[in-house]
Amino acid sequence: MKIMDNVEKVPGGLMVVPLLLGATLNTIDQLHIPAVMDVLKFLGTAKTDDGYYEFLRIGGFSQELFKDSALVLIALFLFCVGSQMNLRVGGKALKKGVLTTSSKYLTGLAIGMAFGYFFDPMSGLFGLSTLAIIAGMTNSNSGMYAALTGQYGNRSDVGGLSILAINDGPFFTLMSLGILGTAFPLISFIAVLLPIGIGMLLGNLDPKIRTFLKPGESITIPFFAFALGAGMNLANFFNPDVLTGGLTLAALTFFLTGGMGILVFKLFKEKSFIAPISEASTAGNAAATPAAVAAAAAVAVGSGAMSASEYEAIQNIVPIATAQISISTITTSLLCPLGVILMDKYQRKRGIIATREDLGLQGDTTETTTTTTEAVNN
Repeated sequence: MKIMDNVEKVPGGLMVVPLLLGATLNTIDQLHIPAVMDVLKFLGTAKTDDGYYEFLRIGGFSQELFKDSALVLIALFLFCVGSQMNLRVGGKALKKGVLTTSSKYLTGLAIGMAFGYFFDPMSGLFGLSTLAIIAGMTNSNSGMYAALTGQYGNRSDVGGLSILAINDGPFFTLMSLGILGTAFPLISFIAVLLPIGIGMLLGNLDPKIRTFLKPGESITIPFFAFALGAGMNLANFFNPDVLTGGLTLAALTFFLTGGMGILVFKLFKEKSFIAPISEASTAGNAAATPAAVAAAAAVAVGSGAMSASEYEAIQNIVPIATAQISISTITTSLLCPLGVILMDKYQRKRGIIATREDLGLQGDTTETTTTTTEAVNN
């Protein structure tokens, strides 16, 4: 049936498709259709706390996996991601990785601070929250970056992924919210980021552990995506604020983080701008960041560092932020390849062959064609 092939055709499909499926089923659940509830009652399903029957809340392994598993699966995902963070990278790859990561993070932080200052940080312009802006703008799609730089860039562009991988997950978002004054005690950071740290330690100590855990980067995604969707209502996606906010977030991410990355590359005398455009996306797994932040907030409430009302406010924006980030993921997954293709054509007209590590100027069109063909074949 080629289910996987069709899923992968959707931008960020491994995350987005299960999330939408979970949201669809949960939306049906929340309609509380009498015929559906009668069947569930006949089967012996227990009532929910609010007195209804829901097929995503039938108990047992099914409910634990499909409804209540998001946080534990996200933790496992972060553990596996951490194990793949190899810190041994080449000098030029290190430079490009630092430039792209820092420019993307600082741009996302600056925009998040600006929105938080001029608008309501919980539900500002177009319903965007500071959480959604920072989570969406500071995380990039590593798989897309690898694919685009692998085809249109050079080895040091691809090598920069080793540093870019650091912005996978909630680390920068939590750090940013701390900078903005949100009360997260140290234990909140430790509680959420410990899986990444342990994974990174084990992955760098033993290559076999890294190899063993690598499938977890992708295997866990559809499962926690479905569970995240199972806590959402599709009405959120059709909410004008959510749709407009998601598209706005995508535009901010692509044009501002990509544009700032280009300026930084120019400042540091880089000739090709394939890398900064390749990373100007919202990661599919960034949709899990609001839930991770909510988990950190729960720890903060338990320690008395955050009030119950602040925690409730964060909990309320998690479904909206998740939906907006998902929309941004799809949109930027379309914008980035188009941007890279246009930039590559522009650079070639100026004689810059991005696949060459030395990026020498090519005046001979024959040599240019040969170089391009070899790069694609390799």
